[in-house]
Amino acid sequence: MELSDQIFYSLFLFIWLLYLWEEYLAYKQRCVYRAAHDVPEELQAVLPKKTYIKASVYQLEHARLDSLHALFTQLESTAILLLGGIPYLWDFSGRLLSSFEYGPEFEISQSAIFLLLASLYSWLVGLPWSVYSTFVVEERHGFNKQTAGFFVKDKLKKFAVTEAILLPVSCLLLHIIKLGGENFFIYAWLFVCIVSLVLVTIYADYIAPLFDKFTPLPEGPLREAIESLAKRLSFPLTKIYVVEGSRRSAHSNAYFYGFYKNKRIVLFDTLLQQEGDTEKGCTQDEILAVLCHELGHWNYQHTLKHIVFSQMNLFFCFLLFQTLMGWPELFSAFGFHSEYPILIGMLLTFQFALAPYNTMVGFAAVAISRRFERQADQFARGMGHGKHLLAALLRLNATNLGFPEADPLYSIWHHTHPTLLERIRALGGKKED
Repeated sequence: MELSDQIFYSLFLFIWLLYLWEEYLAYKQRCVYRAAHDVPEELQAVLPKKTYIKASVYQLEHARLDSLHALFTQLESTAILLLGGIPYLWDFSGRLLSSFEYGPEFEISQSAIFLLLASLYSWLVGLPWSVYSTFVVEERHGFNKQTAGFFVKDKLKKFAVTEAILLPVSCLLLHIIKLGGENFFIYAWLFVCIVSLVLVTIYADYIAPLFDKFTPLPEGPLREAIESLAKRLSFPLTKIYVVEGSRRSAHSNAYFYGFYKNKRIVLFDTLLQQEGDTEKGCTQDEILAVLCHELGHWNYQHTLKHIVFSQMNLFFCFLLFQTLMGWPELFSAFGFHSEYPILIGMLLTFQFALAPYNTMVGFAAVAISRRFERQADQFARGMGHGKHLLAALLRLNATNLGFPEADPLYSIWHHTHPTLLERIRALGGKKED
C-alpha cells in the first residue's frame, strides 16, 4: 500500500473511531435522561418533580436529534471522502472561474469560489435540521418565539454576513501565505490573531445588532445596583445593554465583552422579571449574582487566558501546516495528484491531518473551561452572592429545562460547565463568608 493510501485510511479510521466514541458517550447520556424518575436528594426541596421530568424529556429529544444529525454528518463526510467530493468541488470552482476567462493562475479567486460553494452546500444541508430543532423540538417545549418569516430572514442574513467576513479575510490570508516565504506561518498566525481580536472587539457593537435589538438598560434600582457592583470590583464598566433575545427564544443569558477600560454588560430581556410576573426571569439579587459570576471570569482573567491558549494552539497548527504543505503524499491521499492549492492544504491539515491533535486540545479546553467556571462560582460566593447565585442557577435551570445530572464520562468529555448538581454541592458546601 502506498504512503498516500496509508495516510488516507489511517485518518479515515480515526474519524470513525472518534465518531463511535462520541456516540457511545451520547448513548450513556441518553440513558441518564431515560432513567430520570426521582429528583436528586439535594434538589428535592427546590426542584419540582414535574419540572425534573419535563427537562429530561426535552433534553432526550435534543439528544436523539443530535445523534441522528451526527450519523447523517458522518455518512455524508464518508461519502464525500470516498467519492472525491473535495477535488471535484475544487475542479468545478476552476471550471466556473474559467468561464469568466480566468486561468488556474488565479488560485485565490478559485479558492474564494470553492469556499462560497462549500459554505452554501453546508448551509443548505444543515437547514432542515435547524428547522426541525426550532419549529418542532423547541416549539413543542415552548421555547421557540420565531415566525417562519423571521427564521428565513435571520438565516439568510447570517449567511450573508458570515460570507462577507469569511471571503475577504480568507483571500487576504492566502495572499499573505503566498508572499510569506519560508516563514509564512508566522505572518499567517499574526494576521489571524489580529483579525480574531478585531472581530471579538466589534462583534457586539457592529455585528450582533444586525440580528438583535440592543437598548441601554433604563435608569432604576437594577442599573444602580449593577454599577455599584462594578465600582466595588473596579470593573471598568461603560455601558449596560438589554438584548431582545425573546424574539427568537425564551432561553436566558448574560455576558460582558470589551477590552481594557471599555467593558460592557449585556442582559437578555428574558433574564429580567416583568412587572407582575415573578414566574419568569430573575430577581435583582439573582441577576447581580449571575453578573458577579461573570465578573469572576474577569477578575481571574479567564478571557485573556482563553485567548492565549487558543493563539498558542493556532501558532502550533500553522507551524505544522507549513511542514505538511511540502508533503505531496497528503494531497495525493485526498485526490490531489498534480496541484497543491494553499486553501486545500489548510483544509486537509486543520480538518484531517490534525484531527487527533485537535481532539486532545478540545478535551483540554473543556477541562480548563470547567475549572474556570468553578472559580467564577466561588468568586461570587466569596463576594457574598453564593445564596443568590444558587437561587439563580436553580431558576435558570428550570426556565431553560436544563437537566441537573450527567453521565460522568460524557460530562468530562463535553461539558464546559459543571453540572447543576455539582455547582449546588460546591456552592452549598460552606457557609457564606
